[in-house]
Amino acid sequence: MVESPPGLEGQGFFATSLDSLVGLARANSLWPLPFATSCCGIEFMSTMASHYDIGRFGAERLSFSARQADVLMVMGTIAKKMAPVVKQVYLQMAEPRWVLSVGACACSGGIFDTYSVLQGIDRIIPVDVYVPGCPPRPEQILDGFMQIQELAKKESTRRRNMPEYKALLASYGIE
Repeated sequence: MVESPPGLEGQGFFATSLDSLVGLARANSLWPLPFATSCCGIEFMSTMASHYDIGRFGAERLSFSARQADVLMVMGTIAKKMAPVVKQVYLQMAEPRWVLSVGACACSGGIFDTYSVLQGIDRIIPVDVYVPGCPPRPEQILDGFMQIQELAKKESTRRRNMPEYKALLASYGIE
């Protein structure tokens, strides 16, 4: 059962702020877009299966269209040749959007300190939550997803229009 946001409650009515209501709706209806490579993608498949069931957290529907996704889940090794594709997928997502970096390779390049592997996706797009591990356990992926839910629940509807957020995107060359 979802906890109700703080507000006034009485016989037959409930009053709260619009930000709280929108945050509650966003947090419990996130549609992830999995960008999975390597072994982290296999662990994500396990997270979707019945034993762990990420659908219990409102992410029952995976979106393989960037325009319909809320959370970009980048999992596994990202080659430098794939970096423009990851960035394009991120740019095609509508605001508000969140990014979950899953596994050592997506977070920092992992054991592949080579010329061809991107040393962390935070070099091309802003990341909201990092899930460490090689590969991370399904419980860790669920914990990272629940952290994204907390961000979505507490984020103001005006945050994306603030100068700090625009400066963050500008530092990645995103307007």
